[in-house]
Amino acid sequence: MKTALSIAGSDCSGGAGIQADLKTFSAHGLYGMTVITSVVAENTFRVTDYQDVRVDIIEKQIDDIFEDIPPNAVKIGMLSCRETMLSVAKKLREWRPENVVIDPVMYAKNGSPLMEESAISTLISELVPLACLITPNIPEAEKMTGMEIKNHEDMLEAAKLIHAMGCSAVVIKGGHSEGDAIDILFDGQEFFEFPSPRIDTKHTHGTGCTFSSAISSNLAIGHPVNEAVEKAKKYINLAIINAPKLGKGNGPTHHFYQLYKKGGLL
Repeated sequence: MKTALSIAGSDCSGGAGIQADLKTFSAHGLYGMTVITSVVAENTFRVTDYQDVRVDIIEKQIDDIFEDIPPNAVKIGMLSCRETMLSVAKKLREWRPENVVIDPVMYAKNGSPLMEESAISTLISELVPLACLITPNIPEAEKMTGMEIKNHEDMLEAAKLIHAMGCSAVVIKGGHSEGDAIDILFDGQEFFEFPSPRIDTKHTHGTGCTFSSAISSNLAIGHPVNEAVEKAKKYINLAIINAPKLGKGNGPTHHFYQLYKKGGLL
């Protein structure tokens, strides 16, 4: 059985973070594992607070996983501060996993900050060069590049700038753009575009977490990056379209829709 590890924050409402990643790994037939970096008190309409896990506990979690069940892919989500980033980067350099996917979680769906502004430079210098893929949305790409992204051409330019920071590939997600949602993948040589009609829904809690963990799952299975992104795009679109419509705010997606349908439970 293929394995995947999520290094991220915990979402007590179950739609994002560690919980979303585990559901996504399971939906793809992988054995999922976790390193919790922060405990977040949140629901579908607010983030009340979060508490970071001690750096030494983060490092011990990573060591215990890699010495026993080395993952075929590592997805990195919420790293709220410089100290957490440095500890994760140190362990990635020690254990040298393949297929490291970084979702640079800076904001919750309702706009609440989940990364300290001062930590963005550490993300760029210490973690981005260790990634085979990084998956910022447009606001996150703007923070990373310092440029304003207003159109398709700006997304292409931002992808080049982020790739130059040292990652093997970058996907800039188009969910915050106008019109169709077009995700752009740049691998340093070629651009790939993944368009889809915009889905008219508010139930998009944890879509970034889910998309990046779906990519990680497909990389762990053995798909090349462009195919992994294409398959993940189809997965997240189905999860959004078939969202269970839970919560008072931006509700979660349906991570197991395809599995339940095949099993005759829908």
